[in-house]
Amino acid sequence: MIREKIKEGGEEMKILLGGIVALVIGVVGLIGWWADFVLVLKGVIPILLVLGGALAIYLGIEEVKTASPAKEEAAPQGETEKKS
Repeated sequence: MIREKIKEGGEEMKILLGGIVALVIGVVGLIGWWADFVLVLKGVIPILLVLGGALAIYLGIEEVKTASPAKEEAAPQGETEKKS
């Protein structure tokens, strides 16, 4: 039982150390290639904005399409209930 917990702790420690190493390498890479990073960022942000806007428009149109038939069906039922 204790050996199992030690093995589990060892795996967690390996993951933690791997994360620390990746973080340090990432920070060093950002410092070393800051200009390249900014250049890529300048190119990626407009593309993400265009794709995000297109997705929002598509989802908005789908929402309107699905909401319209439901409203049209609900109105006649509401009118018949009031008349009864």
